Amino acid sequence: MADIRVPTLGESVTEATVGKWFKQPGDAVTVDEPLVELETDKVTLEVPAPAAGVLSAVTVKDGDTVAVGALLGQIKEGTGAAPKVGTATATKPAAGQTGVPDEKTAKTRPIGAGPEQPQPREVTAGATTSMQMPPSVRKMAAESGIDPSRISGTGMHGQVTKGDMIAAIERAAAAPTPVSAPVQMRAPSPADDAAREERVHMTRLRQTIARRLKEAQSTAAMLTTFNEVDMTAVMHMRNQFKELFEKKHGVKLGFMGFFVRACIQALKEIPAVNAEIDGTDIVYKNYYHIGIAVGTEKGLVVPVVRDADQLSLAQIEKSIADLGRRARDGSLKIEEMQGGTFTITNGGVYGSLMSTPILNAPQSGILGMHKIQERPVIHEGKIEARPMMYLALSYDHRIVDGREAVTFLVRVKEGLEDPARVLLDL
Repeated sequence: MADIRVPTLGESVTEATVGKWFKQPGDAVTVDEPLVELETDKVTLEVPAPAAGVLSAVTVKDGDTVAVGALLGQIKEGTGAAPKVGTATATKPAAGQTGVPDEKTAKTRPIGAGPEQPQPREVTAGATTSMQMPPSVRKMAAESGIDPSRISGTGMHGQVTKGDMIAAIERAAAAPTPVSAPVQMRAPSPADDAAREERVHMTRLRQTIARRLKEAQSTAAMLTTFNEVDMTAVMHMRNQFKELFEKKHGVKLGFMGFFVRACIQALKEIPAVNAEIDGTDIVYKNYYHIGIAVGTEKGLVVPVVRDADQLSLAQIEKSIADLGRRARDGSLKIEEMQGGTFTITNGGVYGSLMSTPILNAPQSGILGMHKIQERPVIHEGKIEARPMMYLALSYDHRIVDGREAVTFLVRVKEGLEDPARVLLDL
């Protein structure tokens, strides 16, 4: 038998939700053939078959939450008849055992476990039982709600003392209280309306988006500043060279490459926007990993163009096109969405004229692009219709001052209105 297990999911990702099975028990499978889809906080990935044969057992069903390394199913290697059951199967009992444990065994030991071993009586640090705790410790535990078994005791044989409890209570009081998003309760629908409603469980990705956006609002001192940019020069350059650019580099010349280059130039001048808070420290990033927000059917994802400052305009456009395509296909890797230092989001593709983007924590800045719209402006003493775009910079006011935020946005505006400065790094 070959086990099908949850693979390593990436940094800080410890569990996933079973999306759907592509095969059913009894189906023949080949090596590396996709068997089941898993949804994580960041991406959707497919688990391939570790061996060729017949899918003999499925131990989890759609919607189950599984940890890294958990058993998903088994493959009977080679060919042959597969079991007809379509649900989870227990481990095959050893010879001489029945497949059904008695009631007492079932409550104390898992199926297939060896003979019950006597438990050691050694007392280890943090393992003080209620019978071994002094009365004062039991009283303080009941009043404070702190579990003494989670405290490393300094008494004899690791026993938790009254002093240990006092220190633990003081640490708990000094620790910041996490702010959790309130559970939104809806009013009950009338019977006539309830029959016409559809209730769908949120995907893990959608739950993560909701949680992270609320955390960003609750944690950061978020503020947004606005400006507008005249896109005439960028549009003129794009129209003039787009055919030659695509012919030479094999990718279309879009607007995002100009924005990435303009933002990098501004980030170099205002490093606080490219920094993040770590406890009581500010971490300044001397590299530029630019996240590009992409809307997909399952939700918003932010793939990262790494070391964008070292890429040419054509390389940036190729990276954005590739990441965007694979984001919509659901084939992004987890590491491709980690480590961003600054994010750009374009609501203009959906017709948004102005918005206030929410920070992509723990980053300290996010730039919002919007719809290009002709508006009357005064240019060289004359009123002209010019292609204008509103820009919005949301930033963490804890480390980015208003002067820095406004200066950053002005530098982006200057780079776009005179794109030669951006392309020549002036």
